[in-house]
Amino acid sequence: MKKYLILLAGSPATGKSYLISQLMEKLSPTVLITPDDIKETLADNVGFDNLSQKAELEVDVWQFYYQLLDSYMRMGKRYVLSEYPFSDKQKMKLKILAATYQYEVITIRLDADFETLWQRRQKRDVQLDRHLSHIMSHYHFGDKLDDRSKADNHITRDAFLDIVTKRAYNQFQLGKLFELDVTDFSKVDYPTFINGLVEYLQK
Repeated sequence: MKKYLILLAGSPATGKSYLISQLMEKLSPTVLITPDDIKETLADNVGFDNLSQKAELEVDVWQFYYQLLDSYMRMGKRYVLSEYPFSDKQKMKLKILAATYQYEVITIRLDADFETLWQRRQKRDVQLDRHLSHIMSHYHFGDKLDDRSKADNHITRDAFLDIVTKRAYNQFQLGKLFELDVTDFSKVDYPTFINGLVEYLQK
């Protein structure tokens, strides 16, 4: 039985979470591991008082992430899914894990033009279901902020452009690549894309 590490990649605000939810309905059994879920769990349970502590927590996030990934792959889970704006920072570690446990890697990369990404990012960061730890310089469980526009650690357009450009999210690839343009969500044929992917995985 072939085993797959499926990486849903692409810049922030490309709709990775939505595609993951659709894909998980078609693939079973599936394990989902996301750095952002770990980040939010650590923020709720540990918290941080300043940006320095927030950066330290980020280091812990990746240690936990790779440990979880290692554990599930060691157990031989057939489909291990992960979604994140992956870049070369994670590439070698993921490659080593896949080789160690004999997983074929699939990259699903979502792309969109920068202005579209920036508009979506701004909109997402002020929504009430956005975890507060992502947009604050200090956070502990129970903190509330009804007006998210007043958060003190919103990313600027220039900083967002710098990150997207330097980390080259739109160039990340490990293993076989499936690419999807999500500049206009209304024009994306998700069912056809997912069916084609599932057909490849189950052949």
